[in-house]
Amino acid sequence: MASKRLRSRSLRVRLAVGLAASLAVLWIGASLVAGHVLRHETDEVFDSALREMAQRILPLAYEQLLADDGGDGYGRDDGGGRDDGYGRDDGDGVRRLPPVGTREFVSYVVRDGDGRELLRSSSADDMDIPAGLTPGFHTTGTLRTYTEAAVQGTIVVTTAEYLAHRRHVFASATTVFVFPLAVLLPLTALVVWLTIHLSFRPMIAFRDAIERRGRGNLTPVDGGRLPSELAPVAGAVNALLARLRSALEAERSFTANSAHELRTPIAAALAQTQRLIAEMPDANRERARSIESALRRLARLSEKLLQLAKAEGGGLLSERPSDLAEVLALVVDEIARSSQEDDRIDLAVPDDGVQSDVDPDAFAVLARNLIENALKHGAPDDPVDVCLDGDRFTVRNHGPVVAAADVERLMRPFERGSSRSDGSGLGLAIVAAVCRGAGLKLTIASPVEGWPDGVSVRVTGLAGARSSSQT
Repeated sequence: MASKRLRSRSLRVRLAVGLAASLAVLWIGASLVAGHVLRHETDEVFDSALREMAQRILPLAYEQLLADDGGDGYGRDDGGGRDDGYGRDDGDGVRRLPPVGTREFVSYVVRDGDGRELLRSSSADDMDIPAGLTPGFHTTGTLRTYTEAAVQGTIVVTTAEYLAHRRHVFASATTVFVFPLAVLLPLTALVVWLTIHLSFRPMIAFRDAIERRGRGNLTPVDGGRLPSELAPVAGAVNALLARLRSALEAERSFTANSAHELRTPIAAALAQTQRLIAEMPDANRERARSIESALRRLARLSEKLLQLAKAEGGGLLSERPSDLAEVLALVVDEIARSSQEDDRIDLAVPDDGVQSDVDPDAFAVLARNLIENALKHGAPDDPVDVCLDGDRFTVRNHGPVVAAADVERLMRPFERGSSRSDGSGLGLAIVAAVCRGAGLKLTIASPVEGWPDGVSVRVTGLAGARSSSQT
């Protein structure tokens, strides 16, 4: 499950996380190496200080030893617990030098060849510097020491430093070294994210442009700002869009030509039949009228089939918005004139029109089928409400209630309800195909809300048809 979530992340997130994590690991690794080097260098510096102090103390200790042996006024130890200017004697025979500053980090002890203490720093009282150490560096549980001997081993100087002091200095230096990294890591992650985000902006724009392309918008995608690695992709996408545009244009051309070729012979046969009816004797006119009725049904069926082919074939969105209110007014006017039922259609459209990306011909087909179905299957003496408001188009009529189980069936081709009215069973199938192709939502309710009977058909999403159809 975790790997699936990782694969579903965007490339930007994966790159940002990968780069930031890699930089963090490299920085931490570099900090560890630098810390190791710093620890080694720190130890060398402190060891050098221990050695240097021991070498500085040796001449002073030798001079003090000579003064004590000769009594030349430098302050020979007489056990009186006094301070003779070179160091205080507390009565134990060991001279203690006063502290040089507020804190002394390095202490020392001067002993003779027998291990007796001759001189020590004031800070060495509590350190318990071990005796009998061989010359060189030594490490105890709490101290780091350096011992050096002179005058054939008669004078031995041992300098010492607390290991805790070294650890404290190292920790302080490490904190000063690591703290900027703690600030730089988030800043680096932010810089990496911004860099990747800015670098991906052309690709994101290219992706959004492809997502906006629908069946009604097959214009080429601008790939001029894409990096050279993705420029061929833009060319391939534009070539595909061009082929789709060509295929749709060929389909539209075929539909238009087919409609013309089918209508012409049917209209000619219908005209000849009507002429025969007028010329033949009354006894044979009934058969001719049957032929005329069959030809009319064939003409309507061919028209419906062509509308269904157009609805299922594409081309349902236009590249520029158009006013659907004007289209609906023309459709209602044509239906009223051809069916002599202009008094039954109650039309309501907004004065400022309704702009939509739905192809005007496709909307005309949808509106015509819904209005004709309402006139044909609704109550003959009641009006049909036709309303276009915003992104909604609604047709309502009184009449028998349609069961909810029959609604889905009636939207399939050649399925008819219980009405005995003449029809092909394609009206709702055509409407459903137009809605699917244009990204519209079709809702059928029966009975009508607030009415005891009737059927209400609502189409929504006219204003957002393009964005809905992209999926």
